[in-house]
Amino acid sequence: MTGDALARAKRVRLMIFDVDGVLTDGRLWYGPEGETLKVFHVVDGHGMKMLAASGVVTALLSGRRSAAVERRGAELGIAHVLQGIEDKRPAFERLLAQVGVSAEAAGFMGDELVDLPVMTRCGFACAPPEAPAFVRRHAHYLTRAPAGGGAVRELCELLMQAQGTLEARLEAYLA
Repeated sequence: MTGDALARAKRVRLMIFDVDGVLTDGRLWYGPEGETLKVFHVVDGHGMKMLAASGVVTALLSGRRSAAVERRGAELGIAHVLQGIEDKRPAFERLLAQVGVSAEAAGFMGDELVDLPVMTRCGFACAPPEAPAFVRRHAHYLTRAPAGGGAVRELCELLMQAQGTLEARLEAYLA
């Protein structure tokens, strides 16, 4: 990771995650009644909980709408779950105002072209390795772990490490 990416990670007070292709592997599964099924990795969810406990606000911003995402957000205690958002930039701007942070203090992890308006506006843009090359070129940080398989956890730990909160979060489990 470059020094610039580390400096950007240190400033993050709001971390926003896309869902499909970030918290999931990007595949869409349909049940027998036509419902969309999603698979989330527990390590990613726990990483988000640790990040929130360290003082960083977490949010989900998805172009699709899914009951599974609403449920997962509730399980993780995420207050800002924005779904069915075709144009993510205005939603991002509203979220900044609600949380009271600047764009420079916000991070976003996306994986697709529709995520670029937020990735190019936020202070710390991230992407998983499966993102298209054009999207990866606009990221300040690319995870080594795959989407839906630890990418979010990797990013959460990186943010906490950059902000000096990771060791305390880990040590809390030994108490």
